[in-house]
Amino acid sequence: MSISVKTYNSEGKEAGTMKLPEKIFGVELNSDLVHRVMVLQQANRRQILADTKGRGEVSGGGRKPWAQKHTGRARHGSIRSPIWKGGGVTHGPSSERNFVKKINKKMRRKALSMVLSAKAKGDLLVLLEDLKLESGKTKELATLLRKLPCDNKRLLLVLPAMNQELIHAGNNLAFAKTMQARELNVLDLVQAKYLVMPKDSVRVIEETFVK
Repeated sequence: MSISVKTYNSEGKEAGTMKLPEKIFGVELNSDLVHRVMVLQQANRRQILADTKGRGEVSGGGRKPWAQKHTGRARHGSIRSPIWKGGGVTHGPSSERNFVKKINKKMRRKALSMVLSAKAKGDLLVLLEDLKLESGKTKELATLLRKLPCDNKRLLLVLPAMNQELIHAGNNLAFAKTMQARELNVLDLVQAKYLVMPKDSVRVIEETFVK
């Protein structure tokens, strides 16, 4: 099935249409696969913040706190014991935990194509003839985006190549996130409502994810 979407110029007006590659934008959605890839990506992005010290890591405790007998007190061998205040923690969270999960490249690319296809079919893909900023300022980009049919809600701006001006301008907008086409992933796509990109980004996506 041939898929075509409208293209827009720098004034936000319709400029024509573009036929999209079916291998990327004509794939039937499998929600289970997309969800699985999303969960794996979230796990791989997880930061390990909680960390505790065991009795072998806390300071002190090199000698016995008091004699074993004749003190009338309970027997203790070290102040690092978990039952002491300031002692080591038993079975606490460790910085050595590993949440990284693996998924094969074929499944990851398949899920990516499914989400891209859903965006195109749902009129959530906005293609530009070209994307350049004369001033390089956030205000200029915001003005252009307001002219496009994307409501300025949770927008992902995909660039064909590295462009620091556009990346800075896009990331200054609270409703937008900017990335290069070759870095495209399922999680960022799903979290964004609209996908906005120049036509050249389609070519880069095809070259990167269709092997």
